[in-house]
Amino acid sequence: MYPDGDLNALSAHKLALQRRIFFRREECVELSTRVAGPLKKADHFVAQWRRISPLAKVAAVPIALLFKRKLFPRSKLLGPLLRWGPLAFKILRGFKAAR
Repeated sequence: MYPDGDLNALSAHKLALQRRIFFRREECVELSTRVAGPLKKADHFVAQWRRISPLAKVAAVPIALLFKRKLFPRSKLLGPLLRWGPLAFKILRGFKAAR
């Protein structure tokens, strides 16, 4: 007639469940801080890039190409990166705006 045994079992199960939830939350916080580190750096880079005047951005491309030829005469990566980088950046910004 009195469900003390059942209530005690449910109480113990509830405490065990709360502990598991607590540890999983702590694990999620730890993992999210590890993931957010590079994203924070990328966000900072984008914010710094937006502070630069558009005229300076246009002037930066020829200067970068000049330095590329002087520093990396046989590099095949930097040229396409400088050529397609602004387009890829605009596409990524479009995805961000679509959210």
